[in-house]
Amino acid sequence: MIGEVIAGLLSGLIGAMGLGGGAVLLIYLTVFGDTDQLKAQGINLIFFVPIALLSVIIYAVKGQIKWRIVLTLAAAGLIGAAAGVWLSGLVGSDIAAKIFGGGLVAFGIYQIISAFKNKKEERKNNKE
Repeated sequence: MIGEVIAGLLSGLIGAMGLGGGAVLLIYLTVFGDTDQLKAQGINLIFFVPIALLSVIIYAVKGQIKWRIVLTLAAAGLIGAAAGVWLSGLVGSDIAAKIFGGGLVAFGIYQIISAFKNKKEERKNNKE
């Protein structure tokens, strides 16, 4: 019970900042919650409906949403979501979990490389 509360809080916090809180929730559900990947993905999507709605309201009130861009991204995202659901059902839970894990590792490596490049650029700019 306490694990679910902590995972929910962290996922909501990270998700509201637009940083992919689903990764926290999916990892918790699959590793600690003994939930298969496809069910965890479904739970994750339902979990984020109220969090996303609240976040959108707050950001909209602050005037921080460019609606034209959002609508374009949302239209493309709906097509991507349909393709993702179809593909997940096609490959099964085990392969979907491996694809998700591989994606997390690739993204982590990309972030580390980007951080080093930015630091190098920063040092170069400070010397000039």
